[in-house]
Amino acid sequence: MAHVDLPLDQLRRFAPDVAEPADFDTFWKRTLAEARAAAGDVEVVPVETGLNHVDVFDVTFPGFGGHPIKAWYARPAGATEQLPCIVEITGYGGGRGLPIEHTLWPSAGYAYMILDTRGQGSAWGSGGDTPDPVGSTAALPGYMTRGILDPEDYYFRRVITDAVLAVDTARALPGVDASRVAFKGGSQGGGVTLGVAGLVPDLIAVMPDVPFLCYFERAVSMADTMPYPEIRQYLSVHRDVTEQVFRTLSYVDGVNFSKRATAPALWSIALMDDVCPPSTCFAAYNRYGERAGGVPKEVTVYPYNGHEGGGAHQLALQLAFMSEVLGYA
Repeated sequence: MAHVDLPLDQLRRFAPDVAEPADFDTFWKRTLAEARAAAGDVEVVPVETGLNHVDVFDVTFPGFGGHPIKAWYARPAGATEQLPCIVEITGYGGGRGLPIEHTLWPSAGYAYMILDTRGQGSAWGSGGDTPDPVGSTAALPGYMTRGILDPEDYYFRRVITDAVLAVDTARALPGVDASRVAFKGGSQGGGVTLGVAGLVPDLIAVMPDVPFLCYFERAVSMADTMPYPEIRQYLSVHRDVTEQVFRTLSYVDGVNFSKRATAPALWSIALMDDVCPPSTCFAAYNRYGERAGGVPKEVTVYPYNGHEGGGAHQLALQLAFMSEVLGYA
């Protein structure tokens, strides 16, 4: 596809006022307090993978409501020191996959945790293992409209809470330096990364790629490729709940989380992205760290790429970025 959004010079200045509920902070403070109060034990079980240089563990930790969430935890084989840890969540429809798929970060000397997204894991990749035991009011197939009439019931309230509790879990895992934990993800994972960045004040870094869940009003009206059109189709049927729906979405909007972020950040945005329109991503990037008075951040722009973004080229930049953050470079 061709460029269909604003020119890059305008995107770099695009910082709209996005709807933010008055109780945003108290909503999330209460949500996380309740989730942590419901938390139970964490299970960490070694996994035989045939990998000689990476040790892998099957982790089950309590997420929202105490529900069990699955993750893989990998680290360099035989490492005895406390390592910096990268925590990652996948894109829409994907799961944690197979442990042999997650060797890059431990091969570079990091501890690494890749978690499932509850209820997902069957649209692409190698699968997931975490159900979502919570029901929903009437919803469109997919995840975007599950519980969308009430922020208390909304699906992504649970997912973002799971991700925050994954950071809590990672910090307590054997061999992790709790003071050096970073979070990353692409697409849906990028949007969730912004949620974690806005809710966890002491991350060492975040790396959101082509982030989803940003500036919903614009995204829902612009994007023709799923999953934003799930919301548009829902509203075409439920004509009388538009205000109610966008109120719920404002509680999980990446722009609102981004304003509250404090960790150094490396972003990527693609200008031919028809899944996450670049203006919605820049709406969050340009407000990143705003409430902290400014936070170190940089964005790699891929002018001729779609939602695949930078791919392995961005991974190479992330490795260099983490070395710099940690003082290795």
